[in-house]
Amino acid sequence: MQIDWPTLAVVAIVAGAAAVIVVLLVAFALVGLSTRAGRRVGDEVIAPGTRLGGGTAVAVLCVLAAGLIVCYCLYLLID
Repeated sequence: MQIDWPTLAVVAIVAGAAAVIVVLLVAFALVGLSTRAGRRVGDEVIAPGTRLGGGTAVAVLCVLAAGLIVCYCLYLLID
């Protein structure tokens, strides 16, 4: 039995990159959703010009992209 080391290294690098990308997308989604939290200091709202819909849209797109990456990886594994 012989191991093809260059191919194994490529697979490891791609798997690591995919994992990092999924984690970053979920983190960006959480940051996007954090704009909905009405944080107040005294009677003033922090970042009064923040649009709530923009953060939610970014969060939805990030979670959708992360889900598509995970589903594609599962498709490759199961196929």
